[in-house]
Amino acid sequence: MMMEDKAVFLDTNVLVYASVAEAPFHNITQEKIQDLKKTKAEFWISRQILREYLVTLTRPQLYMKPPSTEMVIESIHYYSTSFRIAEDGPQITEKLLQLMEQVPIGGKQIHDANIVATMKAYKITTLLTHNVRDFQRFSEWITLLPLNRKTQ
Repeated sequence: MMMEDKAVFLDTNVLVYASVAEAPFHNITQEKIQDLKKTKAEFWISRQILREYLVTLTRPQLYMKPPSTEMVIESIHYYSTSFRIAEDGPQITEKLLQLMEQVPIGGKQIHDANIVATMKAYKITTLLTHNVRDFQRFSEWITLLPLNRKTQ
């Protein structure tokens, strides 16, 4: 599996905040993405991220009603063609199981661990996220890039 020098994996919350103008961190996310584009960063997501994005956008949030199905589908097509996609497969499951042997995790934490496993499989070391605390347990393997200093 290949990875570019400036690869950045985007967490689900980054896609949500970037997509939804009413989202609390919309402007900060837009600015961060633009700043990273200036550095020629290559953005990566996975099918898991796309599914989590669908889950989030199709349920009511405090700051918005779910957008139309057409809008959600259109945004999935946009992200699928704009970013590199780390496809899931047996190697990611194996990396996930290795992480489980090294870090005490369970329940919903498996979703975050699977993101890290995907990153490891694709040799991507940087994660852009608002949920820094959720990923701190994996700091031995990834570099956390918070949306802003307040999320550290």
